[in-house]
Amino acid sequence: MDRLTVELSALGFQAFVTGLLGLVYFGLWFQQRRAYFATWGAAWSAFALRLGFISAYLVSRRELWLFAHQLATALTALLMLWAALQFSRGARWRARYLWLAAAALVWAALAIYVIRDMRVAGLSASILLAGVTLWTASVFWRDRRYRDRVGATVLKWTFTLWGLHHLDYPLLRPLGSGALYGVFADVLFIVAATIGTLFLVLGDGRRMLEARSHQLEQLTRLLLKAQEDERRVIARELHDEAGQLLTAVKIELDLAGSSQAGEMVGRALAQVRDLSNLLRPRALDELGLLPALRGLVEDFARRTRLDARLECALTLHDLADDVQVVVYRVVQEALTNVARHADARRVVVRLEATGDALRLAIEDDGRGVLDPPTPHLGLLGIHERVTSLGGLLTVDGAPGRGFRIEAVIPMAAS
Repeated sequence: MDRLTVELSALGFQAFVTGLLGLVYFGLWFQQRRAYFATWGAAWSAFALRLGFISAYLVSRRELWLFAHQLATALTALLMLWAALQFSRGARWRARYLWLAAAALVWAALAIYVIRDMRVAGLSASILLAGVTLWTASVFWRDRRYRDRVGATVLKWTFTLWGLHHLDYPLLRPLGSGALYGVFADVLFIVAATIGTLFLVLGDGRRMLEARSHQLEQLTRLLLKAQEDERRVIARELHDEAGQLLTAVKIELDLAGSSQAGEMVGRALAQVRDLSNLLRPRALDELGLLPALRGLVEDFARRTRLDARLECALTLHDLADDVQVVVYRVVQEALTNVARHADARRVVVRLEATGDALRLAIEDDGRGVLDPPTPHLGLLGIHERVTSLGGLLTVDGAPGRGFRIEAVIPMAAS
């Protein structure tokens, strides 16, 4: 096999790898619509065309292909630098940047059709690629946001070494002794640059997702707080305004001897008080968490006729208001789920301190988790409340073996 065939095979392989990477980046751009993906895709595509043009020149020896190779080299370098600036600094396109492409076109024409010296053309292309590649490396070296990231480290060293590698063109490849070496090194650098870019992009995506999750957690917490404030206002209005009004009406009816109407108003008054207590128990605001929980469990046992008890050896006086509300709502929702779904005879609510956290467990002896399990809105609400304070919720149960909800909530949450 002669040397030309070997060189063409090597260049073809390199062009295939580079073109494939260009398609990958265009695919990422199509999926995420981020401009730097399209620019990187265009840069790798121009690099692949550059290899195709030099292959065509080696076969035909026509200056047109050499001119196209020279121009594609300049465009590749400029696109790589622009992609790095877009990604690291959010650079935006300006029409005045077109002079760089015009300068590349003029220089390619001068080098091929005026100077007509292969060494000058090759040397200028090498210097241009090396300079822009090293400039691209400097972008990542200087950007503090990416200083400690794996992807940025890979890109820094890849573009630095690749830029230095471009300078060996005048020493090796014009002499015909380093064609395979050059292709092999270029493929390694291209793959390394792609891996570094993907690491960096995935890292940014992960950080954006974490930031969005944090924002959603804050929003959930604010919504829960607003919900509790609104419940407190409505409960107060029901108890103080509607409750007092119905009480006055009942007294008037009793004095007038309308016992049947008085009983009806009495039932309405009881419903208003129950609704007020459901929205925001007065005991929670006036007496504290422990008396409110005792009243909740006792009322649950009275209404459902289940064996329900509260086990707590704590005073619970120093808990933050947010923690008290979450504990009460978790117990309230869990007991509601027991009444609706568990088909249980006994339920126990346990509250204890473990270090600087509060451990809450609600356990019943009902039918347990259905197989397959079905999600309940109540459990989702419990999970949102617990995690909004940085707590951890675990759910355990098996068909016929009861159900257990356990929440560990930091006492210092506020």
